[in-house]
Amino acid sequence: MIDQFRIGIGHDTHRLGEGTFLTIGGVQINYPRRLLGHSDADVLLHAISDALLGASGLGDIGEMFPDTDPQNHNLDSAIILQSICTKIYAEGWNIVNIDTIIFAEKPKLSPYKEQIRNRIAEITSIQPSQVNVKAKTGEQIGIIGQEEAIAAECIVLLQKNKP
Repeated sequence: MIDQFRIGIGHDTHRLGEGTFLTIGGVQINYPRRLLGHSDADVLLHAISDALLGASGLGDIGEMFPDTDPQNHNLDSAIILQSICTKIYAEGWNIVNIDTIIFAEKPKLSPYKEQIRNRIAEITSIQPSQVNVKAKTGEQIGIIGQEEAIAAECIVLLQKNKP
C-alpha cells in the first residue's frame, strides 16, 4: 500500500513585541514580550499544524485559517490544531510521532519542554511518548539570536488506518 506512511514538515516564525507572556506549544510562559500575529501566534502549534496538513495532503494552515478572516483574529492555536487533527483522523490517518524544534534566544525553554510535550499530546490526542520537543538558541545571530523573533520546525509521521 503506497499511502501507508507519510511524512510532513512544518515551519513558522513570528516577531516578538511588547507583552506580558508568550504562548509556545499551547503553554503560556511569563515573559515581558509576546509573539505577534493574527491568531495567538503560537509558532510551535502552527508548525505542527502545517506538518500534519502537509503529510495528509490537505494543504496548509494559511488556506484553512487565513489571516484575512476576522474569525481567526486572536484565535487559540490549540483550536486550529484540534480542528486539523479532526480532519486527518477523519481521513483515516494516525499520528505516529511528532518531532519539533523551537528556535528562541530567550526565554530559556528547558524548564517548559515537558509541559509543552504534554500539552501537544493532549491537543492531538496522542501519548506524550509520541512527541519530542527540542529548543535551540540563535547563538546571538540573526533575528532569532537578536531576540527579534521565535521560530519553530516540526516533522510528523502519519500512518494510514488499515481497512
